[in-house]
Amino acid sequence: MLFICYPKCTTCQKAKKWLDDNGIHYELRDIKTDNPTLAELTDWYKKSGLPLKRFFNTSGLLYKSLDLKNKLADMSEQEQLELLATDGMLVKRPIAIADDKILVGFKEAEWTELK
Repeated sequence: MLFICYPKCTTCQKAKKWLDDNGIHYELRDIKTDNPTLAELTDWYKKSGLPLKRFFNTSGLLYKSLDLKNKLADMSEQEQLELLATDGMLVKRPIAIADDKILVGFKEAEWTELK
């Protein structure tokens, strides 16, 4: 499993602890230093079945400073994916990728599917 997180994020720290406590092996990837590519984001979005907005870190400073709350509706999916690929701090985290399961954000009830 690939676990993408921002080490300073408390939600990511909780998710990492949960993975460790449940004996789930993962490859750790820092979203700030190794931003997901456009191809990865596109693939994950399509496989996840989630709305694209779920991939945005809506509480992040960069999201707010770019006024994306008001701009996303006027952007195509392709433009949104390209924007996400420019900076890992725009991307909601943590992300867990296991086979064909893509989990965005940490909700313990959802993550139990990884066991």
